[in-house]
Amino acid sequence: MEEEEKKVLNFIEQIIEDDLENGLDPAKLRFRFPPEPNGYLHIGHTKAICINFGLGEKYNAPVNLRFDDTNPTKEEQEFVDSIKADIEWLGFRYDQELYTSDYFQQLYDWAVELIKQGKAYVDEQSSEEITAQRKNPFEPGVDSPFRNRPAEESLSLFEKMKNGEFEESAMSLRAKIDMASPNMNMRDPVMYRIIKTPHHRTGDHWKIYPMYDWAHGESDYIEQISHSLCSLEFENHRPLYEWFLEQIADRNRVIPKQREFARMNVSYMVTSKRKLQRLVQEKITKGWDDPRMPTISGLRRKGYTPAAIRNFIERVGVAKRENLIDIQLLEFCVREDLNKIATRVMAVVNPVKLIIENYPEDKEEWLETENNPEDENAGTRKVPFSREIYIEREDFKEEADKKFFRLRLDGEVRLKAAYIIKAVRVDKHANGEIKTIYATYDEDSKSGSGTEASLRKVKGTLHWVSAKHALPIEIRTYEKLFTTEQPDAEKDVDFVNFVNPQSLRVTNGYAEPSLKDATLEDHFQFQRIGYYIKDRDSTPECPVFNRTVTLKDGYKP
Repeated sequence: MEEEEKKVLNFIEQIIEDDLENGLDPAKLRFRFPPEPNGYLHIGHTKAICINFGLGEKYNAPVNLRFDDTNPTKEEQEFVDSIKADIEWLGFRYDQELYTSDYFQQLYDWAVELIKQGKAYVDEQSSEEITAQRKNPFEPGVDSPFRNRPAEESLSLFEKMKNGEFEESAMSLRAKIDMASPNMNMRDPVMYRIIKTPHHRTGDHWKIYPMYDWAHGESDYIEQISHSLCSLEFENHRPLYEWFLEQIADRNRVIPKQREFARMNVSYMVTSKRKLQRLVQEKITKGWDDPRMPTISGLRRKGYTPAAIRNFIERVGVAKRENLIDIQLLEFCVREDLNKIATRVMAVVNPVKLIIENYPEDKEEWLETENNPEDENAGTRKVPFSREIYIEREDFKEEADKKFFRLRLDGEVRLKAAYIIKAVRVDKHANGEIKTIYATYDEDSKSGSGTEASLRKVKGTLHWVSAKHALPIEIRTYEKLFTTEQPDAEKDVDFVNFVNPQSLRVTNGYAEPSLKDATLEDHFQFQRIGYYIKDRDSTPECPVFNRTVTLKDGYKP
């Protein structure tokens, strides 16, 4: 049995199990999710979120939310707030809300100690000169002319850097490691640079800011993180992570262990924050939460659910090798969840009027229909029916072949939960477009009435909306934002060239009156059309509904 359990562990869980078997106290397990607040979280971040918080749930261990706020030129409180909202919406709860800026003084003090020990120095070269001297992995780097400057001199300059006595880019603090290392990250990496932009939390107090590689591992150590999990791009940073820890860590405390997993790339999406920011700045999309964006807030606004996203991450799994995940798997997971929870309603997105000539003009009925056949506790509701209704324009043809099972002249269909009707004639506009369809109905064919006529089989069933009771709605139909699977794969082609000009189509239609009471982010299945969610742009006069996904696609799990 134990052997079977081990087989289902992913490689990160196996690492943790091995550490526990080798003496790690389970009470000392602690994880963290460390985003930089320089943009909105996207679908790629959900993997790291689910891995870290999922491990917290599995091992009953705390998980910190730590903001890596070490670059004030790019970070804003808006992004902090959005990240917190996204994590909570996904259903996760963090133990502590922390910031790397909480540790600025401690990081500075440790840096001073490294200078005193001859393990760090102030370099007055430009970033371009430093990069050139590092050479390449196959050629030893060239020492900085300041590499062996006296510790006292570096200490004095470092303090002046902190006090803002030098201009930006005038100098930096570098760790003194190994300029011949085949790992470029070990060739005297920069630890601090001068930035005089006010910080969103600390204001003007600091004029120098720690680099990620220096701040990250030390922050993990301060928080006593047991396992620091990050994406594969940081794998070759691990030796530097460990070197920095060796300089400051007390071996009697938990020493964080960095391990890497494959990033998640989803087809037809870009997840570079820089590129997402460009989509917003150039108004290609209408903000970070545009439903076409791969941001969590965009997916949420489009109608994706936390359960669907978490199920998607679980299906993708935790791997060491990067690959491209088919967006259809994500949509499958969304569709699967919405099928369980979405209320079924009738709405017509491309309406044409149909008049039932033999139905009494002054008559109306309220027909009972199920809210969700997949949920026995969902109950039923009443839908109004009258002489004039709207149906989908695509559901009628004057003439059609035998494969067309919807309404045609002299043909019959059933109106869902109502009657069998027969089209008899049409009125047209001057341009030939159909203005009105006229039909007759079989009074004895009412669904559920138990009459012989109600049991009569016809091949087509159409949804409809009573014109007298119809609620005008705006429908936003979203398609993929890009026309190619990997829009940023070609280095010589600007990814915006692949933006889909038809990614948003706005139309007006009608819905049954029950949708007047819908609240924001309520999920619905517009029967025979797709899944929709009420959008925040709605007004009392005209609710707005975003299409989440179509009812079906060709994906096979």
